[in-house]
Amino acid sequence: MAVCCIGLSTAALAAPPPAAPTAAASAPATASTAALAPIPFVSPHAANIRTASAPDAWGGPRTPSDATLSDRVTTYAIQATLDPDKHTVDAHQVMTWRNRSDRPVDKIYLHMYLNAFEGPGSTFFTERRMYAGSGHSRGAAKLKKGEWGYIDLKKVQQNGQEVTWRYVQPDNGPKTDHTVVEMDLPQAVPAHGTLTLNMDFHDQLPRVVERTGWWGKFHLVAQWFPKIAVLELPGERGATRVRWNAHEFHYHSEFYADYGNYDVKLTVPKGYTVGAVGHEASAPVDADGKVTYHFKQTDVEDFAWVAAPGYKTMDTTWTGPGSPKVKVRVIYPPEYKVVAEPTMKATTDALTYFSDTLGPYPYKTVTAVIPPYNATEAGGMEYPTFFTAEHSKEYTKGTFSQYWIDFVTIHEFGHGYFMGILGSNEFEEPMLDEGMNEYWDDRMLADRKQGIDVTKPWMKKLGFQPVLGAFAMERASGVLGINFPADSLDANSWDRLSNSSYGSVYSRTASTMRTIENLVGREAMGKAMKLYYERWKFRHPSAADLRDALAEGTGRPALIHQIFDSQVYGTQRVDARVVDVDSAEQLPQAGTVVKDGKRVTVTEKQVDKQIADARAAWKKAHKDAKHGGPYPWLTTVTVRRTGAPVPRRLEVKFADGSSETVKWDDDSRWKRFTFLKPVKAVSAELDPKRELYLDANKLNDSYRVKKDGSASSRWTADAQALLQTFYTFVGTL
Repeated sequence: MAVCCIGLSTAALAAPPPAAPTAAASAPATASTAALAPIPFVSPHAANIRTASAPDAWGGPRTPSDATLSDRVTTYAIQATLDPDKHTVDAHQVMTWRNRSDRPVDKIYLHMYLNAFEGPGSTFFTERRMYAGSGHSRGAAKLKKGEWGYIDLKKVQQNGQEVTWRYVQPDNGPKTDHTVVEMDLPQAVPAHGTLTLNMDFHDQLPRVVERTGWWGKFHLVAQWFPKIAVLELPGERGATRVRWNAHEFHYHSEFYADYGNYDVKLTVPKGYTVGAVGHEASAPVDADGKVTYHFKQTDVEDFAWVAAPGYKTMDTTWTGPGSPKVKVRVIYPPEYKVVAEPTMKATTDALTYFSDTLGPYPYKTVTAVIPPYNATEAGGMEYPTFFTAEHSKEYTKGTFSQYWIDFVTIHEFGHGYFMGILGSNEFEEPMLDEGMNEYWDDRMLADRKQGIDVTKPWMKKLGFQPVLGAFAMERASGVLGINFPADSLDANSWDRLSNSSYGSVYSRTASTMRTIENLVGREAMGKAMKLYYERWKFRHPSAADLRDALAEGTGRPALIHQIFDSQVYGTQRVDARVVDVDSAEQLPQAGTVVKDGKRVTVTEKQVDKQIADARAAWKKAHKDAKHGGPYPWLTTVTVRRTGAPVPRRLEVKFADGSSETVKWDDDSRWKRFTFLKPVKAVSAELDPKRELYLDANKLNDSYRVKKDGSASSRWTADAQALLQTFYTFVGTL
């Protein structure tokens, strides 16, 4: 097992000890530095942020008059060399960081993500064992001797002075986790001052696992360099004081970083195809059998790259209002040429949709990478301007293969907005990236009426030929999370009951947002999402900031707060049912009545004659009538709520073909609605347009007085959805 080693010098680092110690002492800390009060970490269980960020958080909203897209905090200049035989990267990095706070900083924290794969003692593998058997998740690849990965710091200097550093576990994970380092700076960074560190580091890439690594000669190099944690200020994402947001690399966690600039030179063997975040700043330099590529990108939070021999490229350009001309490239192995063009089309389609519905795409490049066979763990991952898509040797329009290639491509591109441009904290609020992105991806498919055909021959034999809409599929695939939510949507990525509970971040968020859209209207939701994007682009919003943007943009603050309280911050099930439908003809009654000032008795015999005469007269006057009569019908529909209150409609249909729709939009647990009509009711249905994707049980939404086969049809629709879910899971194993 490879371990991340530390020591007093580069020479000492070359000989790793049996087990990695918890501290290194490259140089003693100065007395002045030691005197500063420590800056605390964010809570190891940070989640469910309810307090909106301050208006000037992260420098305030970005405007066209700003000189840069983001309030740039970091700069990374990296020179790296890949050894594809050993699967290693050796690099020199100059990192510049701006202290945004009003106090000096003498300790900083850097992420060492690759150390998640150095051995079974990491937080990542510890949690993976805990979640084993609780649902499928990525990151399940089993590593063995020669396949582990790690990152070693070889040298860290500030102004020529050695920097002391040690591993820490901010989330109280195992001491054997080495994914965060604390550095003691020889010279404190003054308030609003700048720090520059020179670093040498060595990466041993793992066999491809959880978004990074190698398979054969294919190398996806991601989360590969020491990256400084985010120093949050009061008023930012719920912070009440200056704090370090530095979490260990958890099994379900993704990432969070400051915006900055990247200037990266990558040296690889000749004959390798290279793609990366950003654009090529200069022509490749060929020397001694190696080629050096130079990439630059401003205003992003991360940098990843791919190198593989013999890979092909497909290029096009895209233009849109408010965006620069965008160079779009697909990098693919020759055996997967069949999906290169569909991946390209899905990417350009997504560029158009996201730019039109949220805001113009601000960068000059998009690169999509199709991974090779046996590198599934490398597929479906996002970085700014760069993502990995899905590989497949099958692609047929109008089949599930088309949906899957399209959706994965659109989804990974969409992260460029929700993870990248909006800067969501994927550690603590995965719903803001994975969930909101899933919603907008499904919305794109729904808007272009792209159904999901999951029919197979064996399904046809059973009589099922399901073609589902994107949100119907989302609801079906997330049925457990909707029916029995274990965790709030805004829970962090690691405090989760199970793999399945984390997975519900995707489906339940999408279902929640689509429910809101159906309740407030498409135009209002579109306006609110544009407001959210415009207000928070190149900043780092919280769920509370999303809530407030939706409340303002839709003009329905009470509804938005109600749903956020029950779903985003809560775990309330949503379900209501029609309990009973009763129609009673309003006939004359026997008894005593006051007539002409006197009380008289009306017998049942008299009443029967009165009714018979009235019916005969009515039929004579309405010879062709199939329904109705001289007396009206009073219909009473009883509904009951067994979950969180969500506004919904009740539609009652009557024997003459007419219908009435009323709103049930209060907090009552049950309610009776009455209708006086010429005919009796034949059915009642809650949510007749199926707008409430959060509803846990659609089978109890309707009640039919007369059996006409409708209930069977409705059951069939839900059964199709369940079969589709089963097929989807089988197909992705």
